[in-house]
Amino acid sequence: MMTRQSDYLADLLRGLPPPDEAAGDAVARRQARLTKPAGSLGQLEEAVGWLARWQRREMPRLDQVDVLIFAGNHGVTAQGVSPFPSEVTAQMVANFQAGGAAINQIAAAVGATLSVVPLALDQPTADFTVEPAMTPAEFRAALEAGFEAVVPGTDLLCLGEMGIGNTTAAAAMAAALFGGEGRDWAGRGTGLDAAGVAHKAAVVDRALTLHAEASGDPWEVARRLGGRETAAILGAVLAARRHSIPVLLDGFVCSAAAAAAAKLLPDGLEHTMIGHVSAEAGHRRLVRELGRPTLLDLDMRLGEASGAALAVSILRAAVACHSGMATFAEAGVADGR
Repeated sequence: MMTRQSDYLADLLRGLPPPDEAAGDAVARRQARLTKPAGSLGQLEEAVGWLARWQRREMPRLDQVDVLIFAGNHGVTAQGVSPFPSEVTAQMVANFQAGGAAINQIAAAVGATLSVVPLALDQPTADFTVEPAMTPAEFRAALEAGFEAVVPGTDLLCLGEMGIGNTTAAAAMAAALFGGEGRDWAGRGTGLDAAGVAHKAAVVDRALTLHAEASGDPWEVARRLGGRETAAILGAVLAARRHSIPVLLDGFVCSAAAAAAAKLLPDGLEHTMIGHVSAEAGHRRLVRELGRPTLLDLDMRLGEASGAALAVSILRAAVACHSGMATFAEAGVADGR
């Protein structure tokens, strides 16, 4: 059983393609000819090059932008780490499906297709202060669900989550992967007061002590301390890499879910950007640890891929400038060289 599990995990990492540097070089050459001072569009220029390298095309496009939300429930909510009951996860999934959530409005506004993947909502993970959150079989099933949800040929993938208790899981995973204590990573989540945050940090510390032997193994950190939805995000990140799809990660939970890939491979998250810096405590520190570019900083902490989807508008503007601007020669403008 363990051998088959190990083989499966190894296969997820085997043969992942590198970026197409020739496509990135082509973008740089065109940028140098456009009617603007060199580098004056800053991160927009860098974003177009990133899209080109991972889409493997000299002129990147955003015709098919997908938003994937994975939803799961957490046994650690038994420890009183959220003011909301676990039933809210399924209720919010229904709201997504009915078109009533913030992410529905944002996805429509930026021209993205939204899909929601609920993962055994009637079977919360185990309380990870007592035992591992998932068995190897449950972890693999969640990884597979995320991997299979990614559609090859997608131009850009935005990832997000829904799950009461999952900021506690994210804090525990971040601490196990990058060090620190619960107080370094735990935040308000869905609205805890100061006492609630302190309690949440103590819960994380108990989990870190129980699973200390797993801290050097990113797979085990994701299995023991994560949830089905965070495992699915990790699976989707790896699938996107295999299919050369650039990814926008959402906030704290999504970034923590993807962080295992950065520990598993030196360039495991090179095909990702972080859509926004969340107001949730710990995310800014996690962004520094991951070293990936961020696009927005709007004091948001909603989750559900809202920040990632909102950042699509920035990338659309970057692609429009790259493809639509005239070159100096076309416009008859002296280029100053």
